[in-house]
Amino acid sequence: MPKASHVMQPIITFMLNNIRTMPGTFSQIYIQIVFAVQGRNNLIRPEWEEELYKYITGIVQKKEQKMLAINGMPDHIHFLIGMKPYCCLSDLVREIKKSSNEFIKNQQFLKHKFNWQEGYGAFSYSHSQFSNVIDYIMNQKEHHKNKTFKEEYIGFLKAFNIPYEEKYLFEWIE
Repeated sequence: MPKASHVMQPIITFMLNNIRTMPGTFSQIYIQIVFAVQGRNNLIRPEWEEELYKYITGIVQKKEQKMLAINGMPDHIHFLIGMKPYCCLSDLVREIKKSSNEFIKNQQFLKHKFNWQEGYGAFSYSHSQFSNVIDYIMNQKEHHKNKTFKEEYIGFLKAFNIPYEEKYLFEWIE
């Protein structure tokens, strides 16, 4: 007589393989993610930023999420993803940071160590805001001619009514 675990294995395998395609699960989740280079150093160089963005896009796609826009500045990045409801945002961001650190190191883009700062911002949007958010992300360099990252980030926190203590925010370069 087979053990119960052998009998249940095909059922468990079927359930795990089909959990992401269950009928009746519909969603529309758009999240803008923002995080900074450790110490807010201007380390993301124009000559390799596109390769970094492509690499991060690949991570997002490998995790079965959809990259909608990505861009940034030498000290921080923004990206907008279409997220499926089974995705754990903190796991995704952790994987992006960890893998992109290794990518930068392996590509030898810098002579010294690169790391992202701890923490990140995540801001949700409705479909009606979709094109404005993409435009905002894609025009980062123009936008930051008039506004610092600190002003931008605190503006997001206030606009989304997110309580915060400044001592727990990113390290700022004034």
